[in-house]
Amino acid sequence: MTEKKARAGGDLSTALTPVAEATAAMSEFLKEFKGFQGEVKSTLKQQEERLTMLNAKTMTYGRPALAAQAEADVPHRKAFNAYLRTGDDDGLRGLVLEGKALSTAVAADGGYLIDPQTADTVRSMLVSTSSLRSVANVVQVDASSFDVLIDRSEVGSGWATEVAATVETATPQIERISIKLHELSAMPKASQRLLDDSAFDVEGWLAEKIATRFIRAEAAAFINGDGVDKPKGILLPAKVANDSWVWGSLGYVASGAAADFAATNAADAIINLVYALGADYRANATFVMNSKTTGAVRKMKDADGRFLWLDGLQQGEPARLMGYPVLICEDMPDIAAEAYAIAFGDFRSAYTIAERPDLRILRDPFSAKPNVLFYANKRVGGEITDFAAVKLLKIAVS
Repeated sequence: MTEKKARAGGDLSTALTPVAEATAAMSEFLKEFKGFQGEVKSTLKQQEERLTMLNAKTMTYGRPALAAQAEADVPHRKAFNAYLRTGDDDGLRGLVLEGKALSTAVAADGGYLIDPQTADTVRSMLVSTSSLRSVANVVQVDASSFDVLIDRSEVGSGWATEVAATVETATPQIERISIKLHELSAMPKASQRLLDDSAFDVEGWLAEKIATRFIRAEAAAFINGDGVDKPKGILLPAKVANDSWVWGSLGYVASGAAADFAATNAADAIINLVYALGADYRANATFVMNSKTTGAVRKMKDADGRFLWLDGLQQGEPARLMGYPVLICEDMPDIAAEAYAIAFGDFRSAYTIAERPDLRILRDPFSAKPNVLFYANKRVGGEITDFAAVKLLKIAVS
């Protein structure tokens, strides 16, 4: 441009250099860009104000969330609560059971099914207590008995060559153990005046009373039950020295003293008990003993003076003896002559508990007036299903 103006005879003092022209163009571009940026910010601010206004209009102050669907067990709970308080069973008679927790039809002859929430409360209390149920195999059935097939041998095998004839190997032995279900019942009572009080939590009270009775009865039967109208306990089978153990009996090791543990090294009895159990079962094994025996075992030390007992490192974690968890069952025998004070084994394999999932209750306002009796019952059975999975410690010299 400068050259054109010079040829045309223009004034060179007014001509712009290329640098000045670029600077002017850039300044104009930045000015326009700032204007565009300001418009975008203004638009975004307006959108933000609009969204804030919409949120303020649609906000719910303290409004409870609406349930997507009504609980399936609410009609049963209302009808069951009315039955407990007043004996009105019209709601239960006309109720159509659709919940999975209610597996048996309502029948007044045998009592009414407890609502699922109360039944779950009872079931959770049974599982969480210090009973053999917490470490045993628990199955739910809809029949009067539960059959367990036990394969107590292995299929034979052998090495074969290219030309030699293959010989017949041993055949495994299959045994059927039938666990019969027995009726377990509880019958708490409450006054009618207390039931008439709307502030009284009749369902919570009933669940606690039923669970307390069931826990005590089950815990005793799973340890010492004789199988007569009750489960067969873990200590029921015949006991033989572990070196002479055969299927159908329980093997034991001796403590080393007639009425206590060996005076020289009491830890030897515990070590012998642990390694009397097969290696396949030791991985999931548990010690079972009562509180008095626990007090004696906690004092045991090995040859180097180290305690065999180790308390749980976290809350809720069981204490450990030689690295294995310890379950305190008060129905186990005390330390005494000829007593089987400690059991050690894989109880998930050794003992099976079979039960029906439903829990029934019958209201009786006549037998104990002015109190009302509540007869609750369930069906449960238990038996040893693997005699090789548990070993006992006998308080004896040999």
